[in-house]
Amino acid sequence: MSNTKITYEGPGSDNPLSFRWYDANKVVAGKTMQEHLRFACAYWHSFCGNGGDPFGEPTHLFSWNNTVDAVDRAKAKMDFAFDFMSNLSLPFFCFHDVDVVDFTNDVADNERRLQAITEHARQHMQSSGIQLLWGTANLFSHRRYMNGAATNPDFQVLAHAGAQVKAALDATISLGGQNYVFWGGREGYMSLLNTNMKREQEHMARFLHMAKDYARSHGFKGQFFIEPKPCEPSKHQYDYDCATVIGFLNQFGLQDDFSINIEVNHATLAGHTFQHELQVAADAGMLGSIDANRGDYQNGWDTDQFPNNVNELTEAMLVILEAGGFKGGGINFDAKIRRNSTDMEDLYHAHIGGMDTFARALLVADAVLQQSDYKAFRQQRYASFDSGNGKAFEEGKLGLEDLRNIAISDGEPKTLSGRQEYLENLINRFI
Repeated sequence: MSNTKITYEGPGSDNPLSFRWYDANKVVAGKTMQEHLRFACAYWHSFCGNGGDPFGEPTHLFSWNNTVDAVDRAKAKMDFAFDFMSNLSLPFFCFHDVDVVDFTNDVADNERRLQAITEHARQHMQSSGIQLLWGTANLFSHRRYMNGAATNPDFQVLAHAGAQVKAALDATISLGGQNYVFWGGREGYMSLLNTNMKREQEHMARFLHMAKDYARSHGFKGQFFIEPKPCEPSKHQYDYDCATVIGFLNQFGLQDDFSINIEVNHATLAGHTFQHELQVAADAGMLGSIDANRGDYQNGWDTDQFPNNVNELTEAMLVILEAGGFKGGGINFDAKIRRNSTDMEDLYHAHIGGMDTFARALLVADAVLQQSDYKAFRQQRYASFDSGNGKAFEEGKLGLEDLRNIAISDGEPKTLSGRQEYLENLINRFI
């Protein structure tokens, strides 16, 4: 399918290899769809995922894996990746260091390999116009990180993590990456019996400051993101959810340089809705970017399936639109095709479906905001704080005794409906 260019054909199209809703240049709420959504391809799932699982061997077999030399193998994989992303007109991609080229235990050799593939990526980016949304380092797969990276009790492990982040930052800066992500895959603990939690979190904060200072001193102007994730693989993750991350960033003075990259499936694992996590980040001014996927209602782990629920994404797009969009990031499809989806065409269908679902959700959310009483209803629900005693309370002009006296003088409050069913039907009406 190397010559298959996916184009917008509209909702009436029967062509499965076309967009029905994603029209990149269509203007919605003052910006094009492409500017709103800023889609990115996750290098690791799309071009590194092999379909293997704990119970079976790989099912996704790629021709480039037959190449012996690591850099040549990485270049062949990247050639295919940019061809694929160009066919879908994806404006961005994201990567971990070990996604783009295989690493060894030799720090200097890893740096050489990464520099070589970075130059290859630069050539592809110049010819295709595809940009780097963010880069990151994989500090969780290698066995040295079994007890964490920046939070590891062994300083030598932390030093290796620093070397890896430095190289990943160098690659990101060299490619004009717009952001850099820290995903603490094993920054947590299994038992307090062998853990100094306070010291580990202080080490993580110092590590983040070091990385931030290094990047800034080398010309990086973008945003740093923390990606929350609970309980997997560590039992107690230090970056459990958005509220936890915001508290950590504020505690250690990182809030001016860091925002949050929110993954849908991670929100689910934390016991939250995706919309909740978006709102928490937006309210703190830290809605940086999102990793788009979904979980499986029957599985209690991170299945990373492609998004396909228009209703849920409409609620998410309402939050994103009202927040003014992302703070430097976009929508990265941190999702993978299923183990038994073994044709390359399946990867196209997956991305087309995800992009169309978000585009349709954007259209619906904009219609709800512009053509319904959604905003007016929510404003009216809090109208008691817009004047009189309620306004005085918000302005800090009342004390606890004042509240007691007002409760007596005004009597028992009326029962006021939240009208949740009406609002849920409102979204369905516009869908």
